[in-house]
Amino acid sequence: MTVTVADRILGCLKGIATGDAIGKQTETLTHEDVLHWYPRGIRGFEGAPGSIIPRYVGNAKHEWRVGETTDDTERTVAVARAILTDRNVSHVSVGRELLRCTKCLHPGLKSLWEFHQAGDPARVARNHDGCGAAIRVAPVGIFYTSHRAEELLNGAREASVSTHGGSLAIAAAAATAAAVSGAIDGASPHKVLELAERAAAEAERRWRGPAAPALAPAVRTVHHNLRRLPALRAAEIAPLCFPNRPLTIVPLALGLATVMESAEEAILLAANIGGDSDSVASIAGAVLGAMYPMTVNHDWYSVVEAVNHHDLVTISNELAQLRH
Repeated sequence: MTVTVADRILGCLKGIATGDAIGKQTETLTHEDVLHWYPRGIRGFEGAPGSIIPRYVGNAKHEWRVGETTDDTERTVAVARAILTDRNVSHVSVGRELLRCTKCLHPGLKSLWEFHQAGDPARVARNHDGCGAAIRVAPVGIFYTSHRAEELLNGAREASVSTHGGSLAIAAAAATAAAVSGAIDGASPHKVLELAERAAAEAERRWRGPAAPALAPAVRTVHHNLRRLPALRAAEIAPLCFPNRPLTIVPLALGLATVMESAEEAILLAANIGGDSDSVASIAGAVLGAMYPMTVNHDWYSVVEAVNHHDLVTISNELAQLRH
């Protein structure tokens, strides 16, 4: 069966949303705590769709539901809306759409909180090196083909700087956008990894921070370490590269995406590792969903759509018409 660009774009967005919702079940947990809450591991949605995830019952910030997506998907859709409106990637347009996003909006998440407190869509952040930009940047990779390296790089920065202006954050966004773009072009896993590394290195060179460039080497190292494992199991990966900081989160996601061949399997693995599991699962799901659209779990996506009403089919069709 021929896989079209439209199939890959829809697979990418479905991979993001399903990875986000599956991964949310274990976000911030250590690997040991994942097994405490889920003795048999995460095998999909562990509970009735729409019911409150047990570990979030009584949570003062938000009682997350089974099948509910987080700000990762909400802000991905916001970037997509900005691109569809402007037919360009502009931080002002992205900022305008991000101001409409309300999930995970609390003082504990400084990058988003400061942006919303300022209330200015044209604001440019001068710091913050987390992964909040990388998890929303896939529409930039959908919009530009992989041979448009300069546009991809600048587009990733434009999609980042409303909330994340740090060198490492922009590099992570650039690497993710490049990987998504290459995957949609049908590039090999090796080529996807190469595109991601090159984009990360160029972003850190161009928008240099106080520390030495680090993301591209981290991506390369994590990929190498994953390939050396006899089998990809959460218990072995967790102590090797636990995703609890920028230099392990995006590298792990891109490593899984270029070592594995199934969005569903990578999402489950990320969820069972723990840490920033929703971010890892959504980025890996984006790339693998684009590379292998048929490996996105259809039943999971049906749950996600029923709970969240994102209408990703319409968004993907509209983005597909603009890809160039």
